[in-house]
Amino acid sequence: MVLIILFGKFCIYVDDSFCSLFYLDINECETIQQACQGEMKCFNHYGGYLCLPRSAYVITAPEPSSQSEPSVPVESNEAFNPCSVGYRAQGDTCVDINECELDMHDCQPSQECINTVGTYTCQCPDGYSKIGIECVDIDECRYRYCQHRCVNVPGSFSCECEPGFQLAGNNRSCVDANECEMGAPCQQRCYNSYGTFLCRCDQGYDLGPDGYSCSDIDECSYSSFLCQFQCVNEPGRFSCVCPEGYELVGTRLCQDVNECETGAHQCGEGQVCVNIHGGHKCVSSNRCQDPYIQVSENRCICPVVKPECRDLPFSIVHRYMSITSERSIPSDIFQIQATSVYPGAYNSFRIRSGDEHEEFYIRQINNISAMLVLARAVTGPKEYILDLEMVSVNPLMNYQTSSVLRLSIYVGPHAF
Repeated sequence: MVLIILFGKFCIYVDDSFCSLFYLDINECETIQQACQGEMKCFNHYGGYLCLPRSAYVITAPEPSSQSEPSVPVESNEAFNPCSVGYRAQGDTCVDINECELDMHDCQPSQECINTVGTYTCQCPDGYSKIGIECVDIDECRYRYCQHRCVNVPGSFSCECEPGFQLAGNNRSCVDANECEMGAPCQQRCYNSYGTFLCRCDQGYDLGPDGYSCSDIDECSYSSFLCQFQCVNEPGRFSCVCPEGYELVGTRLCQDVNECETGAHQCGEGQVCVNIHGGHKCVSSNRCQDPYIQVSENRCICPVVKPECRDLPFSIVHRYMSITSERSIPSDIFQIQATSVYPGAYNSFRIRSGDEHEEFYIRQINNISAMLVLARAVTGPKEYILDLEMVSVNPLMNYQTSSVLRLSIYVGPHAF
């Protein structure tokens, strides 16, 4: 066996006819000054060298033995990788080794391993920056990306809006939120405004202390003059009602129902319907009592031929009237008028009967008329029957006579 070394190559002659040729690797990382520039690191491999990041981890293939008596690896069982660093043989080709999957890298726990052709790199995830050998979260909120509030989270950030606003489509700007369309808790009416909303109530309701709920206003409790008779509170409003025998006029006033005109009475034959405040009366069509006889619908006379008529008024006329309770006093309520006037006669007027409590008096106007005056406040329902007498005296003829107006006064139960 003969060993010949020439220009980095060596040849082993096994016999005179065959020479096995081998190459000696040159370590360029040692022989070439600054083979790799900057942050790159020089990695020697068989037949060349690589400039890789300093964090790169390279598994080098075994180099030929440097012993003075090299042996020929003819019968060796050790695998020989004919591919460059970062590759492995697959059939007749070399394929890339994924150092990231095989955990053949030296990336820090905070870094991500990115496989590249023939090697790998260590990178920081999005939202992180490299400080030294570690990846540190970037505080994006420092750059005022958000219109209102910025919340930094590891590797990212999120924008938030003040109450009454919501994120726009770009996830950074804030636009007004229409709370009225988003289920605002207003019980009745909702009005949206910039950044907030307002609750309002329908007419007849008050806004509650919470600013959302509405409570009914009891209008009837505010004043006793809303209705003439009775106020009835209802949700959001009020209504006025009238007592029996009255009807509502407009929205608050009560007016007596004339049952005699509407036919809503039960007066029978021989009776006359007399309307009064809040009702009616059925009176006899002939109210003349002996010794009086009826001469017309409401007039009775006592014939002079009857001895018992000598001390009685010659005629009685029946009249009916109705007044309200709590009437102001003094109050003129009925005027008396003489129907027959004789020359030389003097007429005087008085209350003959029915005014035991002196609640009325007569004020004479002239020789032929007088006024009945209410002197005291009266409250109904109540009925008075007053005999208003006119006494006529004629001194020339030495004649005296009298006539009575029998006035039935019905006092209604109310002041209307």
